[in-house]
This record gives sequence, C-alpha cells and structure tokens, in this order.
Amino acid sequence: MRGIIPPDPESAGSNLEYAVVYVPKRSRNRFAASCVEIKTCAGEALDAADPDNKHYAARLSGPSKSSEGQYIYYLVEWLE
Repeated sequence: MRGIIPPDPESAGSNLEYAVVYVPKRSRNRFAASCVEIKTCAGEALDAADPDNKHYAARLSGPSKSSEGQYIYYLVEWLE
C-alpha cells in the first residue's frame, strides 16, 4: 500500500466506505472529501452513480488527513 496512509487500528478515523465519487477521470486513486458522497451499501452507490456526468461508484478507505490538512479518501476499488 505504498503512498496510502494505512487505517489506524486503534481509532475510528479511517473506514471502508461505499460512495459515489465525482472525478474527471478514473485514473486517480485519492479524492478530496468534497468530491465524495458516502452511501450505506454497494447497491445504493451503484444506483446513485452517473458515469455520463462523472459520478462513479467506488469502495473507499478514509477519511485520512493529508499533509496539506485536507481530508481525503483512497480508492480501494471501482464498483461496476
């Protein structure tokens, strides 16, 4: 997991979440919290996805605080 801040097992800071991510290209692997809409399950994320408008369903890890002080999520997998 090079380049990813691992979840801290002693805190509830980072979780695995299902979400819809607004991103211009799916080549990125980290996203600002402002681009992420958390969903309760994979089905809900897939239903809310709109690839034509650049909203993609994904499973993410986070949030983590970046060195710049922003909250970010890391891509675990794209949902299809």
